[in-house]
Amino acid sequence: MSARTPLSAIALVTPVQLMIGGIIFVPALYVFWLSLNQSSFGQQAVFVGLANYTKVLSDPYFWKSLLNTVIVVAIVVHVELLIGLGMALFFAAGVPFRPLLLAIVLAPYAVSEVSAVVMWRFLFEPEVGMMSRLLASFGLPPIEWAVNPSHGLAMVSLLSIWLHLPFSFVILYAARLSIPTDLYEAAAIDGASPWTAFRRVTLPLLMPALLIAALFRYIFAFRLFSEVWLMTGGGPARTTEVLAVYLYLEAFRYNAFGPAAATGWLMVLASLVLALFYLRRLYREMFARA
Repeated sequence: MSARTPLSAIALVTPVQLMIGGIIFVPALYVFWLSLNQSSFGQQAVFVGLANYTKVLSDPYFWKSLLNTVIVVAIVVHVELLIGLGMALFFAAGVPFRPLLLAIVLAPYAVSEVSAVVMWRFLFEPEVGMMSRLLASFGLPPIEWAVNPSHGLAMVSLLSIWLHLPFSFVILYAARLSIPTDLYEAAAIDGASPWTAFRRVTLPLLMPALLIAALFRYIFAFRLFSEVWLMTGGGPARTTEVLAVYLYLEAFRYNAFGPAAATGWLMVLASLVLALFYLRRLYREMFARA
């Protein structure tokens, strides 16, 4: 068999590559060009070099939104993976009414973000919300997400975990089901306790799935927008902004396309750095030991 790729295969792959290039790379290059120019509605683009990046990096609102993003992402991803792992182990151990419980667990993924935000705003309304009344029955204060920045970020984090938990759960649950039962039988014969079996068998074999789930959730959570915009709008006084909301305001409220494009590319670079770390870990887990 020839090592050269047949022309027929190239002809079949080329349309897909052109489509990917047209949908992803061409707009990305245009946004990069836009980040090097000063432009707005009805204004001709003027080349300014790295001035937009300097402006963004010197803006205190950018650093505040970056800090909020890091806080929300760290909470959402780690709590979501921890709960997803626990649920995956719980379901794999065998539970009654598994199909029904699976449907309940996966249900949030079928809910649109707009509907979810409307529902959570009603449930946690400080005066008449059902969850606020439940908290009051335990002597706890309501979550004042509309006026308290820390409460707003906590509400956004809880909502994001609830919405995207099924994604992490499905990945980890499928990985757990793929582990042969023979390994657990051998561990039991060797006298391993359940905790030892989890630490020596389950966790190492689940590590590639954990890294994949963490990689995707970090990237998706890093560009969090809908939950924050629909829940708090970045307020009060821009204290709950995240990077995606900062970009949106720069582009469509202040009509500053250059700084908005620069913010977008800074987010891309941050995502690439984060992805590189997890891809290297994933490579070592899946291939380097083979």
